[in-house]
Amino acid sequence: MSESSASPATETGRQPRVSAVVLAWKAEPLLRASVESLLASAKVDCDVVLVDNGCTTDDVEVLGRLPGVTVVGEGENIGFSAGCNLGVSASSGDYVALINGDAIVEPTTLARLVEELDHPDIGIAAGAIRLTDEPELLNSSGNEVHVLGVSWIGGFRQRETRTEPTETAGAMGACLVTTRAHWDRLGGFDPHYFAYHEDADLSIRTWRVGLRVVNVPDAVALHRYEFSRNSFKYYLVERNRLMFVSTLWGRRSLLLLAPPLLALELVMLLLATKEGWLRDKLRGYGWLWRHRGHLARRRRLLQAERTVPDRVWMRVVVDRFDTPLINPPGVGVLNAAMSAYWRVVRRWV
Repeated sequence: MSESSASPATETGRQPRVSAVVLAWKAEPLLRASVESLLASAKVDCDVVLVDNGCTTDDVEVLGRLPGVTVVGEGENIGFSAGCNLGVSASSGDYVALINGDAIVEPTTLARLVEELDHPDIGIAAGAIRLTDEPELLNSSGNEVHVLGVSWIGGFRQRETRTEPTETAGAMGACLVTTRAHWDRLGGFDPHYFAYHEDADLSIRTWRVGLRVVNVPDAVALHRYEFSRNSFKYYLVERNRLMFVSTLWGRRSLLLLAPPLLALELVMLLLATKEGWLRDKLRGYGWLWRHRGHLARRRRLLQAERTVPDRVWMRVVVDRFDTPLINPPGVGVLNAAMSAYWRVVRRWV
């Protein structure tokens, strides 16, 4: 594993400068509390870049008057990926925090995440996200990433039992911190994701350049989480999963995983037909074909930046679907077959 340069917090005696990027979308009842909690952060010098991504209340106007808040954006929903990129481009902190507008951080959360980034082998530190209505239960202890590219929240509705940071394949974009240098090195999010999988992309790319992603149990954010199911979400999630795998996985990995990847496509097509979003699944194929030039260019870029081979970084992915939120037909058979197949082929990745 390679090492990052020393974090800015170790270089001077001043408090770490953190720019927190928050997207304002529609009418979010916790937005003001979210921004105020960030400004009240202890042991860091925190400012907030508030991105007007289609806010339908006066919250942006009101929050924009607060010291330490900068407002950017034209009031149009440009997506989570592009919105975060816009916010970071307007920031000035040595550290970048991505915080959802429906998440409230505890006073020491940002400082605790910055502290973890003092370890030279850590690229992203993510908070332990708990449910606002049931704060004793986790929303996410880190995101899982499947070897076939599906990603989901880990530890959902479990109680926190950890006492130390744990490695995670994916950092949930609702509460994460990285250095501005690392963000710039990776170039932020690909705006084509729009929403979903962009945090998995950033996290796996971090593992691929020799840095770790950790989830920190005592860096807490309360999240007003709702698992929505609609055809546009299914379109984005499935489209983005294929973009994610096709650009980050190495050629040999894709060849070895071709049979289960094709099998999963058949499963998802059957699921889409059963649940009524087949048109959206097919629409995703059309988007990928029309943007094949972008995908080819991005694949060349991401394969060139990789310093860690697939057989090493892929230790962080899983080979079983283990989430109450996604339950495709035949999941038990799929898990058994995939686990057996992966045990055989991973030695040649």
